[in-house]
Amino acid sequence: MKVKETLNLAKTDFPMRAGLPNREPAWEKAWEDNKVYEKRQKLNEGKPDFILHDGPPFANGNIHMGHALNKVTKDIIVRYHSMAGYYSPYVPGWDTHGLPIEQQLAKKGVRRKEMSMVEYRAMCRDFALKEIDKQRTDFKRLGVSGDWDHPYITLQKEFEAEEIRVFGKMAEKGYIYHGLKPVYWSWSSESTLAEAEIEYKDVKSPSIYVAFPVKDGKGIVDQDARFIIWTTTPWTIPANQGIAVNPRFNYVQVKVGADKFVVAADMLSKVAADLDWSDPVVEKEFKGSDMDRMVAKHPLYDRDSLVINADHVTLDAGTGLVHTAPGHGEDDYKAGVKYNLPVESVLDEHGVMNENAPGFEGVFYDDANKLVTKALTDKGALLKLSFFTHSYPHDWRTKKPVVFRATTQWFASVDAFRQQILDQIEKVNFKPAWGKTRLYNMIRDRGDWVISRQRAWGVPLPIFYAEDGTPILEKATIDHVADLFGKYGSSYWFEKDAKDLLPEGYTNEHSPHGEFTKETDIMDVWFDSGSSHQAVLAQRPELSFPAALYLEGSDQYRGWFNSSLITSVATTGIAPYKGVLSQGFTLDANGQKMSKSLGNTIAPDVVEKQYGAEIIRLWVATVDASSDVRVSMDNFAQASDAYRKIRNTMRFMIANTTDFDPTKDAVQYADLGSVDKYMLVRLNDIVKQSRAAYEDYEFAQVNKLITSFLVNDLSAFYLDFAKDVVYIEAADDIKRRRMQTVMFDVLVALTKLLLPILPHTAEEIWPYLHQSEEFAYLSEMPEVQTLPDAAAISADWAKFMSFRGEVQKALEEARNAKVIGKSLEASVTVYPTAELADLLTKLDANVMQLLIVSDFKLEAAGTKAPADAVTFADGAITVKHAEGEVCERCRMIKSDVGSDDAFPMLCGRCANIVRTNFPAAVAEGLESKQKKN
Repeated sequence: MKVKETLNLAKTDFPMRAGLPNREPAWEKAWEDNKVYEKRQKLNEGKPDFILHDGPPFANGNIHMGHALNKVTKDIIVRYHSMAGYYSPYVPGWDTHGLPIEQQLAKKGVRRKEMSMVEYRAMCRDFALKEIDKQRTDFKRLGVSGDWDHPYITLQKEFEAEEIRVFGKMAEKGYIYHGLKPVYWSWSSESTLAEAEIEYKDVKSPSIYVAFPVKDGKGIVDQDARFIIWTTTPWTIPANQGIAVNPRFNYVQVKVGADKFVVAADMLSKVAADLDWSDPVVEKEFKGSDMDRMVAKHPLYDRDSLVINADHVTLDAGTGLVHTAPGHGEDDYKAGVKYNLPVESVLDEHGVMNENAPGFEGVFYDDANKLVTKALTDKGALLKLSFFTHSYPHDWRTKKPVVFRATTQWFASVDAFRQQILDQIEKVNFKPAWGKTRLYNMIRDRGDWVISRQRAWGVPLPIFYAEDGTPILEKATIDHVADLFGKYGSSYWFEKDAKDLLPEGYTNEHSPHGEFTKETDIMDVWFDSGSSHQAVLAQRPELSFPAALYLEGSDQYRGWFNSSLITSVATTGIAPYKGVLSQGFTLDANGQKMSKSLGNTIAPDVVEKQYGAEIIRLWVATVDASSDVRVSMDNFAQASDAYRKIRNTMRFMIANTTDFDPTKDAVQYADLGSVDKYMLVRLNDIVKQSRAAYEDYEFAQVNKLITSFLVNDLSAFYLDFAKDVVYIEAADDIKRRRMQTVMFDVLVALTKLLLPILPHTAEEIWPYLHQSEEFAYLSEMPEVQTLPDAAAISADWAKFMSFRGEVQKALEEARNAKVIGKSLEASVTVYPTAELADLLTKLDANVMQLLIVSDFKLEAAGTKAPADAVTFADGAITVKHAEGEVCERCRMIKSDVGSDDAFPMLCGRCANIVRTNFPAAVAEGLESKQKKN
């Protein structure tokens, strides 16, 4: 009989190589075939709910790494809560209306204006549904669990109907109005844009100082003086209707040579430097309030420009006098309305100067900058032209600059219930905490929400117009449209005439409204997704309103978080979410935002094919996603290495518990050895801390806790010396069963704790644990145990681990000095303090075995150490080469090797184990010896 046949060598079918790219799809299919998601929901019925409401990604193209970060994070949260005592169904959603789909069809050669609206919208719908199928496949490949067969989609007729009802409730409260106001206008999209659809890019712009002659200085400013304004948009000068000054600021009239000018007192030195004035003389000083309703002459046209008081005027730049064109600026508009200034736009929908800009008609606004500057020069009004680079708003889809342009649009008033929204923000839990301040300030400072869009693919505004043009926003008409959309979908609006869309009583000869027409604009897509709290949370029986959590990228503070909050407070009085968790963007290795146009993206599909989806998931659990995250293939290579350590450690424990039956072989906690108890105390700490970290959405902390436990507590310590027990001792030896008990408990607990992050791997491990649940996801999170004397055990073993560290240092010195090679060649003697001696005695542990040395001596406390000893705070250590021969079974160097005549190659301990447990070996060994003699 061979020596190795007397060992309990680890055996398992659990593969060392994961083969994730090839094997993951099989697990995902098994989950789907066995309806694991549905079974998990059934198990959780009746439990407190935790609803994470999915912010719908836009259905356009395969998913990118930002999608992966977002969806995997959501899946970790939902899986954890589902296993932690909550009813936590996950209903994925998609945003499907809007310009990107129209742009995709245009790229394919579809000409919207050459076909009926109904035909065009059907093409948009088909495109969106195909994109959903594409993305659904991508998300499922990441291992994301949810109700993928029944997602919510903003183009679904039941969703559209509820969106109309949200609009109706806001209209009923008077929050919806029609008005002429300057809005973000995208000439490249020929539509208004919401703030959430704006991104900023650096552009080079002209900077001009312009002089407006004084017409009426009210006896304060001389009639031959001129007001100076500064602007970076020369094309808006034709739209000028006023000059704004701050009533609290001091202003001065200065003389420069023969000329007189008016500027803010605090801006005089800067203006003088910019305009190369030498020795300007201050002739008068007065308050901005004194200038109210002075009159200037427009520098280009024969009309007046009124001086007005406005608080938005600052001293950050310019002259302290602000060129005011109410048709082309939010602040200009607000200030101008108070003074009844005309609200006119000098641009048409294509960004071309119109009839309100005589002399510049038909010129694209950017080209008009040069023409207006030349005209000002010809009139002697231009004091200086220069250029500078600054951040300017762009259409986030077309990437072209936008303009502020007054148009007649439909608005949702925010001002009407702003304080109510702000009060609700205070009740929401934000992570990161700065999210509360960010959203609060956005709501506090935002203007009314322009909700109309001049596009084709979206939910139509359910508004009719009487024959005289009066808009009809009545509950009966809006509810009727909602019912029609719920039955036929929103394209019904374009299929039918107004009379066919109105409820009974609105189209007969007795109606006071005459012949009706219908609105042709659609709703802002943010109104679509922003209505999901009512269209989804309040409608789906498995969900509830408000949601426990909204989780999206940090850009959604101005997007979905924002629009959802406004519509929810407007219609229900409360926020749609109890908590908001935001994430940063995915950047490339150089810190640039990932973009297809830049060619710096990494598709999840590429990572899955090389490493597996599990590696993406583990990467997600290693990053601080509260801020922007850099992504490179090196990150996934590192995550793959980390995964390998996790897998190998779990595999070692699986292999060493194959002959362990927890129903028969498990050792009670009270009967465990001291070190075994310590490992279960440590495990209990990991369970407690990991669950707390999961609850706080700190997944990197979960990963750090579990990985550190696996690598440091287990691999580098417990499982390292365990080989001398689980391999060497008899199969049923109590010491071996103790360690197997610990390994098995660790396996079960860690598999459950890891499942939200690594579901594929957890399910692969699960069959080896012989649990009652069919799938790991159908089990519950490990509970925190109350273990006797846990604090004392932790304290004692923390001291031992410190002592062990000192021994390892001494062993390393001996290794460097060529005294020993590996640690099993060492004989260690410790000269302890009384405290250390007491500790090592009371631990009731085989210290030699724990240190993985062949000999260990503990001298009496106070014994003087030899001069060559390695000293440390609690004593001294000497390391010598162990005396004796190497036992072929335990590999220790022992002086009693050969003490049993039957087994000359074994030490006394191993000979005793073999003699007791392997009678055949005794016979074969004796026979062999007799032959040798």
